[in-house]
Amino acid sequence: MKFKAAFLAAALATATATAFPASAEEVFNAPVATRQANESGLQTAIFAGGCFWGIEAIFSHTRGVQSAVSGYHGGTERQASYRLVASGVTDHAEAVRVVYDPSVVRYDQLLQILFSVGADPTLLNRQGPDRGPQYRSAIVPLSQEQREVAQAYLRQMGRSGEWNDPIVVAIENPRRFYEAEEYHQDFSLKNPNNPYIRRWDAPKVEALRENFPSLWRTDYRTG
Repeated sequence: MKFKAAFLAAALATATATAFPASAEEVFNAPVATRQANESGLQTAIFAGGCFWGIEAIFSHTRGVQSAVSGYHGGTERQASYRLVASGVTDHAEAVRVVYDPSVVRYDQLLQILFSVGADPTLLNRQGPDRGPQYRSAIVPLSQEQREVAQAYLRQMGRSGEWNDPIVVAIENPRRFYEAEEYHQDFSLKNPNNPYIRRWDAPKVEALRENFPSLWRTDYRTG
């Protein structure tokens, strides 16, 4: 938490060039889902995969995504603030609420993107430099269809041989999603030279562009 908070303080003061290399975490070849989602009309999904800045950024560059909003899932309204969530004392996860058009990008494709370039599904309560249950990886299905697709996909990931360690992603029951503070929204777009963004999140966006060209959108979809 202190690692990320230090970069946040630096970004809010002034965005400066980073001394860190723009080297990505490991990119995985998450499998194409054998159980594909069957949805119509705009749909909403919630995903957690470590710091919400990077997850929001990759989905904001994904074709078919109408909005990606950073927030907190799993705890109470009273404790839904960055100061408390980042301390690790609440039940929240940093999460992103995604509204998408399934005629352009399916739910199972969003899962494939998440676990290819967004989050390592074998890490428990941590991603990158961040540690604590607030950085857990979780899927929050908002419909029976999403739940069945997510369950099938996690089983498929475990059988794929892509990861040497067990898959530890949780499927969580939906609870209220609390939007994060305004300064967190579209954070990577507003702070491209922030050291944390340059080191940990910009490479995820580049990996999306390289590995999912048919679903890549050059423009960042805000909101």
